[in-house]
Amino acid sequence: MLDYVAGLPAFLGYFAVGLAAYGVFAVIYTWLTPQKEVQLIRAGNLAAVTAFLGALVGFSLPLASAAANSVSIVDYVIWAVIGILAQVLAYYIANLTMKDLHEKITADDTAAGMWGGGIALVIGILNAACMTY
Repeated sequence: MLDYVAGLPAFLGYFAVGLAAYGVFAVIYTWLTPQKEVQLIRAGNLAAVTAFLGALVGFSLPLASAAANSVSIVDYVIWAVIGILAQVLAYYIANLTMKDLHEKITADDTAAGMWGGGIALVIGILNAACMTY
């Protein structure tokens, strides 16, 4: 019977580190962007929801890949940091390729939110694929 839960300590460790990584990523992302995501999302701004969820999913993919491929918690943390850096790059790519992205997201321009979230998702997919070894 105990064989069924033998991996539980490792699961709990990886899960806790993953949740902490989400928190760190969310703080960095919302600090980096000039718009106030939480306020905009609470106000029903779909562009902000789309951009932020795209960034979260874009970060989730490499985080999941790192969890599946890491050989230790330290290895997982290192790859989580790399995932955060890749999403920072995605933010700058989206910002550079659409003029006034932040103003458009704040004004609830759904296309701008989809652009920002889509770039984050595309970078996340590439990042996750590159983390398999």
